[in-house]
Amino acid sequence: MIEGQPSATAFRVAMRRAAHQLLDKPLIFEDPLALTIVGGDRGSVLARDELSRADSPGGETIRAFLAARSRFSEDRLAAAVARGIRHVVVLGAGLDTFAYRNPYADQGVVVYEVDHPATQAWKRSRLAATGIRVPEGVIYVPVDFSVDRLDEKLAAAGLDPAVPVFFSWLGVAPYLTEAAIFSTLGIIADRVGGSEVVFDYAEIPDKLSLLQRLAFTTLAGRTASLGEPFVTFFKPDDLAARLTALGFSAIEDRTGPQLGQLYVGGSAALDRAAVGHVVAAIKAPAEA
Repeated sequence: MIEGQPSATAFRVAMRRAAHQLLDKPLIFEDPLALTIVGGDRGSVLARDELSRADSPGGETIRAFLAARSRFSEDRLAAAVARGIRHVVVLGAGLDTFAYRNPYADQGVVVYEVDHPATQAWKRSRLAATGIRVPEGVIYVPVDFSVDRLDEKLAAAGLDPAVPVFFSWLGVAPYLTEAAIFSTLGIIADRVGGSEVVFDYAEIPDKLSLLQRLAFTTLAGRTASLGEPFVTFFKPDDLAARLTALGFSAIEDRTGPQLGQLYVGGSAALDRAAVGHVVAAIKAPAEA
């Protein structure tokens, strides 16, 4: 991020999530607030510069992966709620809309939105401008990771370290250093009440086909032009080993093509998203 400014990619991600509702059939991920939060209708959304290549293979691939990672995270969250988890932390929330359409609010599920202060202030102004109601049970936690500790900020916001928590951390890790990624994962793993985390990452792009490489270089070039370049890549086996070393178990790692098979029985767009992965990992509560 550029200091003092909201994340440039957050709005583009939200625009593509809105465009997915309009352009793609079948839908991988249904978000009834996606159009509202970007402040547009069909015509205005599809006319935006952010979607100037909306009908290109690269644009379709980006939309499909963004939709699939959100679907994966919210499916895992549904299972976590069924297990009894009632606290959700959305890290790097951007313009994510889960907290404002929370289907588990009547079950006592509370959502903590964590983001850089500039991005969070911008989001709250957009919520007000677009008329999206902020329900009870939404708690904003501004965190500047260059000076703040996540665990301390969450505790100050009222999140008890002894309760189990579901962490959704999408669209952030690829832009961080490896040290920053594992600092955050370490804090999540250290929660005595246990946790589950879902996050996405980029695989080292050394085995891509021509179309896959084109999709990747298109996305990487766009984010770099916004001042938010991809920084860190992983090999899946190496990442799984490091998660295990932190105490995580039940690790599930899905590629773009695998998500396509899971949600729509195969997707040419997601077949091109071979670099993108979404992973879920569970940390059991500390023994008394």
